[in-house]
Amino acid sequence: MTSIPIRRGIAWAFAGRVSDQVLTFAFGVVLARLLAPEAFGMLLTIQIFTGLVGFVAGGGMGQALVRAERVSKEDFDVVFTLQLLIGCVIYGLFYVTAPLFADWYGNPMYRDLLRLSALSFVFRPFVTVPTNALHRDLRFKAMTGVNIACLVASSGVSIALALRGWDVWSLIWGGIAGSALRSALLMWQTGWRPAFSLQLARAGDLARYGALVAGNDLVDYLRERVSIFILSQTLGPRSVGLFNKGESLAMMPFLFASGSVYQVLFRALALEQANLDKCRYLFNRSIGLVAVYATPIYVGLFWLAEPLVRGIYGAQWVASAGPLFWLSFAWPIWLLGNLSGAVAASHNRLGAELRIQLLSLALNAVAIWLALPAGIDGVAWALVAVSATTGSMMFVLALRTLQADWRDTLRALYPAIGLNLALALILAGVELTLPAWI
Repeated sequence: MTSIPIRRGIAWAFAGRVSDQVLTFAFGVVLARLLAPEAFGMLLTIQIFTGLVGFVAGGGMGQALVRAERVSKEDFDVVFTLQLLIGCVIYGLFYVTAPLFADWYGNPMYRDLLRLSALSFVFRPFVTVPTNALHRDLRFKAMTGVNIACLVASSGVSIALALRGWDVWSLIWGGIAGSALRSALLMWQTGWRPAFSLQLARAGDLARYGALVAGNDLVDYLRERVSIFILSQTLGPRSVGLFNKGESLAMMPFLFASGSVYQVLFRALALEQANLDKCRYLFNRSIGLVAVYATPIYVGLFWLAEPLVRGIYGAQWVASAGPLFWLSFAWPIWLLGNLSGAVAASHNRLGAELRIQLLSLALNAVAIWLALPAGIDGVAWALVAVSATTGSMMFVLALRTLQADWRDTLRALYPAIGLNLALALILAGVELTLPAWI
């Protein structure tokens, strides 16, 4: 693969992430003005469980299709068949167990919320299979167009229903509308049509790699959601909504910068995995590029967390500024850990990554529980401390896999370090010279 498709892929993936995050942020502001934190907290509580089971529905085989050197239409059909069968079974299980879920939380509304939300498992294979086809061909321009159209449609439905007083239901129906539109647009872009295939022998290699992908994704999801689960059981839905708002703001620059580069880097490293020199170059170049563009945003968040939240979301959300402020310190380790994950996935080091993710999950749960007396700010401190430990372990794994030297990565970071030290000094100087009444 030449560098031109890679650069174009990164450019479109980055543009897509930026567009997604900007639109998500804008629509999120509108919805936050229309809905109380409790509505978001209820949805997030449900998504802990639907998201958890979602990794079983996917089985990681979609990423296996992206990584594989050669695939056929039959491979896509087998993956679609398996994912649809699993998705229907999962929906049936959620439908039956929804009353138990509602009883557990002591709120009968959760029964119907869970049943409706679980419909996403039926839509999922109609979305994931054509998405994998676009990802494999580095067609991020098409993916960007689909994502923007679906985000606008989904958010538009949610806002319209919220204005009519549908509360948390507006969020769920918006998601369903977006999924239906996404499947139609993706099939139009790829020319793929759903077809069944029971030649399961073809799925053997895909399933073996996919199982490791699913295991890592599952543990990573649990690691990210354990804070919501513990908060929902202890401090209540309001704290869940407030903490999630601060966390999502802190993650936003990371997702549109590092997340977009990850997709292209994974595919490029998979194609070049026999050429370690090229892989080392791609890895360090990607880290340096993302650091230059995204770190200034985190420097700004360090200074502007509280006025940003108060000015955009209103006084009822101001407690979210604490988690936003503290989680901003985790940015450098998020960057290294995320792109190191692309190395592990492309070079089939997922077993080692899984062990690190399991450790991270255990440390997160313990640290969050110990930090509860300090409230949601304390939970944020705990997550930063754990991220520093496990993110460093992921970086070491990537260095060993590529037989790389950490000093090369440090040199790739010099431009970002110099730029942001200067920015921090300027902001500190401005703060010291401003009158106290401002």
